[in-house]
Amino acid sequence: MRLKSAATIMRVILGIIFMVHGIDKLQMGLGNVAGWFGSIGLPEFLAYVVALLELIGGILLIVGFASRYVSIAFIVIMLGAIITVKLPIGLLGNGQMAGYELDLALMALAAYFAIANEHGFGIDQFFKSKG
Repeated sequence: MRLKSAATIMRVILGIIFMVHGIDKLQMGLGNVAGWFGSIGLPEFLAYVVALLELIGGILLIVGFASRYVSIAFIVIMLGAIITVKLPIGLLGNGQMAGYELDLALMALAAYFAIANEHGFGIDQFFKSKG
């Protein structure tokens, strides 16, 4: 029961963090975010994909639906952020921009839900086989 409660808390917190990042991208304007993606050499359409994945995926994690698949998508997003933007800045950043320490922590937490069989209380538990 404790593991299930802890997993629920971790999953909901991870979902909230990603959902808020998705909301932030919407508030900045997806065109602006797409322009920034283009300025660092990424296809601009990825900004829309990332924003929607963060928003919708965050909500799905909060309610505990498709947790494994959403977590895998978040791992890919975090790897992309680290490789394309944060790696040259370093683990702790450069004084002007944060490093990739938070990205690693979020990726590790997402990896737990991608690998573990325990995702806590949520919609996913209704689809588990009882056998």
